[in-house]
Amino acid sequence: MLGDIKIVEICGIGPGPFCAMHLADLGAQVIAVERGEAVSVTGEKKVSKSVMNRGKRSVVADLKTPEGRETVLKLVESADAVIEGMRPGVMERLGLGPEVLLARNPKLVYGRMTGWGQNGPMAQAAGHDNNYISLSGAMYYCGTEGEAPSSPITLIGDIGGGALYLAIGLLAGILNARTTGKGTVVDSAIVDGSAHMMQLLMSMAPRGGIQEQRGKSMHDSSHFYGTYRCADGHYISLGAMEPQFYALLLEKLELVDDPRFIRQWDMSRWGEMRSAFETIFSSRTREQWGELLEGTDVCFAPVLSPQESSGHPHMVHRDVYFERDGMLQARPAPRFDGQRVTPGATPIRGEHTEQVMESLDANGEGLWA
Repeated sequence: MLGDIKIVEICGIGPGPFCAMHLADLGAQVIAVERGEAVSVTGEKKVSKSVMNRGKRSVVADLKTPEGRETVLKLVESADAVIEGMRPGVMERLGLGPEVLLARNPKLVYGRMTGWGQNGPMAQAAGHDNNYISLSGAMYYCGTEGEAPSSPITLIGDIGGGALYLAIGLLAGILNARTTGKGTVVDSAIVDGSAHMMQLLMSMAPRGGIQEQRGKSMHDSSHFYGTYRCADGHYISLGAMEPQFYALLLEKLELVDDPRFIRQWDMSRWGEMRSAFETIFSSRTREQWGELLEGTDVCFAPVLSPQESSGHPHMVHRDVYFERDGMLQARPAPRFDGQRVTPGATPIRGEHTEQVMESLDANGEGLWA
């Protein structure tokens, strides 16, 4: 889908590489500029691969040298976008900031991936996913009353609020550049993206769906939306919000005539009803609950590990997961015309350095596939 889009990635960690991988998964041509060759603890060179580089070409360059900087400058001359995830000011100190690169290529879209953003009181501070989503408000409701909020790994921050927002920003910038001939700088901050992701949840406030106090909203205290421990120690999830789904859930649990559950939205009794559900769901195994509830309109799913998920009939049918390079991987998403996509191979670090350098020496002829 993105076969004519050319991206130079200045490799870092976390959301930047994921963003570039996602675009490569969708067909973009990505050249990953990595740091010096991998070396073992004994000082010997070693083969190094990162699954975040699947579908990309890998080039090794030292950006602290004139030769390394010139490599990047030559690459961006014919690129649509560049991705970097350094702290604010680092690329400028390397001589590869937006002004320099846009001077080489006025149509370039310069994508900047950070946690705090390019400016603000915390812009220069170190941080990680859980810090960014804490400040933005996105972690606040991740948990129940009386428990510490729990970070949902890197999904809300690094990926949701970071990598995917950067990808959208880059594509929007490229479309604009192709229309106007003018590039742009995309400031993608995880605090911005993760706050924006809260908009759907916050839209529920006027009708009482969410409260300011933790443990008082549907998502963190109701009995019909949450996770429950089963007899075997595994968990299941429920999301029976709508009245018809809730009615079916009560029917399946044989609770239709139980007066405790008649008033679904009586928040004063949610604690009592949730405790009752905890007892009920602890009486059977996850598999047994799946046999009763999975595939029905009660809005049910087992809580699975990635490895378990890869073997679930629905996931197998959609061919979501596959194994390569000795590890479980997920296929690109979304799909187009119903076709699943197998991502490109994962290169060894620096595998394409010689090929790319030869193309640059030939004035870029044949640089992009």
